[in-house]
Amino acid sequence: MVAAVGSNGSERTRGALGAPVVRKDAGAKILGEARYVDDLVYPGMLHGATVRTRSAGGTIERIEFGPGFDWSSFVVVTAADVPGINATQMIEQDQPVLAGERFRHAGEPVLLLAHPDAGLLREALAAVTLHERPNPSPVFSIDDALALRGEVCPGNVYRDYLMSRGDLATGEAAAEVVFEGRFETGAQEHVYIEPQGMIAQVDAAGVLVVEGSMQCPYYVLGTLTAVTGRDAGSVRVVHCTTGGGFGGKEEYPSHIAAHAALLSLKAGGRPVKLVYDRAEDMLATPKRHPSRTLVRIGARRDGRLAFMDIDFALDGGAYTTLSPVVLSRGVIHAPGPYACADARVRGRAVATNHPPNGAFRGFGAPQSIFAIEQAMDGLARELGITPLELRRINMLRPGDRSVPGQMIDDTTDFDAVVDQALRESDYIARRDACTAFNAASAAAGRPLRRGIGLSTFHHGAGFTGNGEVVLASEARVRADADGRVEVVASSSEMGQGNTTTLCQIVAEALGLPLERVTQARVDTHDVPDSGPTVASRTCMVVGLIVEQAARRLRAELIGKAGLPAAGADEHAFAAACARYLDGHPALEMQARYEPPANVAWDETVFEGSPYASYAWACYVAEVEVDLTTCEVALTAFTAVQEVGRVVNPVIAAGQVEGGVVQGIGFALFEKVVRDAQGAMANNRMTNYIIPTTADIPPVRVFFQEQPGGIGPAGAKGLGELPMDGPGPAIVSALNAALGTRIASVPVLPEDVMAALGTSSAKEAA
Repeated sequence: MVAAVGSNGSERTRGALGAPVVRKDAGAKILGEARYVDDLVYPGMLHGATVRTRSAGGTIERIEFGPGFDWSSFVVVTAADVPGINATQMIEQDQPVLAGERFRHAGEPVLLLAHPDAGLLREALAAVTLHERPNPSPVFSIDDALALRGEVCPGNVYRDYLMSRGDLATGEAAAEVVFEGRFETGAQEHVYIEPQGMIAQVDAAGVLVVEGSMQCPYYVLGTLTAVTGRDAGSVRVVHCTTGGGFGGKEEYPSHIAAHAALLSLKAGGRPVKLVYDRAEDMLATPKRHPSRTLVRIGARRDGRLAFMDIDFALDGGAYTTLSPVVLSRGVIHAPGPYACADARVRGRAVATNHPPNGAFRGFGAPQSIFAIEQAMDGLARELGITPLELRRINMLRPGDRSVPGQMIDDTTDFDAVVDQALRESDYIARRDACTAFNAASAAAGRPLRRGIGLSTFHHGAGFTGNGEVVLASEARVRADADGRVEVVASSSEMGQGNTTTLCQIVAEALGLPLERVTQARVDTHDVPDSGPTVASRTCMVVGLIVEQAARRLRAELIGKAGLPAAGADEHAFAAACARYLDGHPALEMQARYEPPANVAWDETVFEGSPYASYAWACYVAEVEVDLTTCEVALTAFTAVQEVGRVVNPVIAAGQVEGGVVQGIGFALFEKVVRDAQGAMANNRMTNYIIPTTADIPPVRVFFQEQPGGIGPAGAKGLGELPMDGPGPAIVSALNAALGTRIASVPVLPEDVMAALGTSSAKEAA
């Protein structure tokens, strides 16, 4: 069931903005006409491949090329062939594009090959041997990294943040009940439908053109210019149809683009296609950061929180990548949506010899939110009240300040979100029914147990703190003489529907039918830098920019081409465009992001207002556990969220449903298994288990629309929010069903068995 509802719960009918229109890219994808990078073929094209290390760090002593191949027919690239800076352009430049003598993890790229015959290339790849001297003391856990049981980088800490509010000692003295817990979350693979891939070639004008599957074309451009030593005018990055990203195509495409480009340049500019198969993609690309969180929270007897003391740590892997900003968001979200005058959160991103971890939907928040939500359940048990009561007492309300220091304004009604979730899920009655069912099952010796759990949470949209100011994102809107309009922005469509929503925003601003508005192809030689397609920012931030540009274009036509200020239809608009272009070379307007006044963030002390808008949610999950097999079945799921104005309710509901399914995988199915060298051992879809339709109950999605978002008509970011809530709600339900204290995800049947404290789960019945 999907419903887009207003703040009063009533159904709404709306115009272009808010209408459930068909997606712009739907037809091409349904008919198989969309062209992904691996569909592209160019004359004289070579195929590329990567030779990788096998050990968990060490040194490369020599490279051996086996007999039986004419190696002169292959293009071979090593670190010595990098003409510019041998590093991807991320927060730090510590990760080489190709490892030279030293390397830090298994699967690190060392050598590239290219050949016209893809089959021969695969055979040759197996004939190249890297002679390695392994690291004798690799580091594979957060605890070992912090204890310096081996050293990956000096001190093994990429970043160490401290966020505090009030005085922790004062809060501890006031606490009458204290709960302490350790919570862990595992790595998670993105499992986008299309593996990573790039094609590079030099065109007739001498420009290096790289096209492929990516979220952030300007990130790729930055790495390409640094690695090749070329300026931005002699490098073009073109976005292909992209089959999913979820953060996995944020930073890593820069590596593949650089590899393809180096091969093409050494091959005299010939096109080189470098596309991973699923096994290589899962082996080499970043995962969600595993986490370890230590939580101490205390409350007065009335349930009011007295203090929070949280130690949050992430496994960053072998290089820094985006770990500092993933950590930052995790730290800010660690106190949850709760008021607490005396709190401290310490966050550290540590170095291990795992392959680097990176961006993943939710970006650190799912890890820390899981911990605080489970800790709230634990504190409720200690207080002798229900988890719902404890949340009700402490949730942030207008006039409160969050732990980071942000004032909650009067547009936020979190109680209304929780009320609707309780109502739609029939939470109280279902909780009582689960209790009765379990008592009857235990009395009858039946092996089934049921439980219901909930999570309350919020998620900040856009880059943290001053990030959006630094980005200074730009976008344009242009029109031709026939009145057709293009959105000109670098925001990448990867299945989330942003092409459609941006066009809806512009159509609304111009008063045009949606079919008159399209998005220009994302090509860095044509579109400005609108910032990366990440952080739940596209609809809110880029949508605001294109809306402003569209309004400027309309004002230009009113002032200089006789467009009526009111009542103009598409024909009047087209006529005005034609008149304007009779006397001007182009009709195009640009806008740049300007931060709202309420966002002021001091990164040095982690204090202020880190996000312009928060989305708020309450999720309810029901489970049934078979004590004989220890299998967990999710039987019902209700998701209620307040995300400001919903631009397209069908796309928004799809975002929630998809995020919930990923969250279910995070909670119950998806376990990254590591081999002795720290590499992913189950890097196949046959043994990395994700939920299927058989594992997913109907996900009932509800929206509230409260004013307050900075985006068009009050829109907020949505994409990451639904990743945050399923894990804690499901584990809460599981613990309620079994009376256990499970404190980590994913929870597999063997974990249920261990939690029950017996070698035979059936005996526990």
